[in-house]
Amino acid sequence: MNSEKIVENTIKFVQETLKNAEGGHDWFHILRVLNNSKLIAATENVDLLTVELGALLHDIADSKFHNGDETVGPKVARAFLSTQNVTEEVIAHVVNIIENISFKGGNSNQLFHSNELAVVQDADRLDALGAIGIARAFNYGGFKGRGLYDPEIQVNLKMSKEEYKASTAPTINHFYEKLLLLKDRMNTETGKTIAEQRHKYMQDFLEQFYAEWNGKA
Repeated sequence: MNSEKIVENTIKFVQETLKNAEGGHDWFHILRVLNNSKLIAATENVDLLTVELGALLHDIADSKFHNGDETVGPKVARAFLSTQNVTEEVIAHVVNIIENISFKGGNSNQLFHSNELAVVQDADRLDALGAIGIARAFNYGGFKGRGLYDPEIQVNLKMSKEEYKASTAPTINHFYEKLLLLKDRMNTETGKTIAEQRHKYMQDFLEQFYAEWNGKA
């Protein structure tokens, strides 16, 4: 089976698997990450099939929607790829991408590194920035029943991985606890350039948000 057919089959599998997913982690999120990955990969030395499969499968079973179980996604991805005549080397690489891509409160001990992971990780992080990032943050906050903002609830930049995953803080806190930190954690030059502009957009949004919150013109 050629690479084009493998990717085509993977797209169909992901679309079906995520057809009822939360709006910030649905097929369209995957598609944006795939497109971002291909854009960044054009300037990097990578295996494109690994990048595309990593992008397509990185959120196939996000632990947030599986009681925090981080083993489900890699298992689902491996089981599917094993039916597609993909080499064990590529499967193992894709599984490593899935296991190491997440932010996890900035406390993940990323033991695996590769150019392919760097590309997919940047692509995923770009989708958490800018206008789309803002929309996704509030969509997920609403999905979890979180408030928009509470001045009495302080931002916590020293959460453990477990505390980060269990946090119920308002959505605005999430900007400071994750989203605004991403710009300085990009891996590639292309990712860094795009992140700068999207980061600025989010800062402008927050300035406007606080002005409106406090009744200023």
